[in-house]
Amino acid sequence: MAVDGIAVTAEGFGLEGPRGWAFRGIDLTAEPGALIAVEGPSGSGRTSLLLALTGRMKATEGTATVGGARLPKQLAAARRFSAPANVAGVTDLDPALTVAEHLRERALLQRRFGDSVRALLRPREERRSEARLRIDTALTAAGLDREALPKGARTAVRDLERLEALRLSIALALIGRPRLLAVDDLDLKLSDAERTEAWTLLRSLAAAGTTVLAVCSEAPQDAVTVSTRTEPQEDTQTRKETADALAETGRA
Repeated sequence: MAVDGIAVTAEGFGLEGPRGWAFRGIDLTAEPGALIAVEGPSGSGRTSLLLALTGRMKATEGTATVGGARLPKQLAAARRFSAPANVAGVTDLDPALTVAEHLRERALLQRRFGDSVRALLRPREERRSEARLRIDTALTAAGLDREALPKGARTAVRDLERLEALRLSIALALIGRPRLLAVDDLDLKLSDAERTEAWTLLRSLAAAGTTVLAVCSEAPQDAVTVSTRTEPQEDTQTRKETADALAETGRA
């Protein structure tokens, strides 16, 4: 799945809310196709930073550039370049829906809201063929084999293993062919072997050209790393601020 990635830079980037800073003082320089790791403990503002860099939260300090879009002003432009995956409260999978239902729904939404008007006017069979191609390409890139699942594509999300659900969430994001893929909580509840598989997947996407941004507790050595670690006395306040920010994003 070859995609032209985008450069991501930030200087003094921060987000402040009523209870204090979710994150602050973030500096970053990453070339197109880079693997970027946002490292830090849970509650340190990692998710807020991911959402801010993809145009889904508005920073209050500093600047960032995502594929030519200047943040915090050009949020809509940044959203067009990017797609989040595995973000709790934002891209949640429905446990009752099957893998096939999730894929069909995302392809339909992409066709309705992500494609051009001209594409919507194409013959129905041509549109269906394009949707199937998008789904198959995204699944292959995410390393998710539908036939290997317990009930194939009819497997419900609640019956997926943690790594399988992560792959599905990434595949759904890839259907839109984003130039920046942002994955939250990459290593949450994964074994060492599964964590290795997850990073291998992201490296393959970056190698194909997509710029990848991943939130994690511990970054690999080959990633462009930015840390959200805070001083101990700031941790409680930061966790509260991050929770408030995520709640607001979920409502949006």
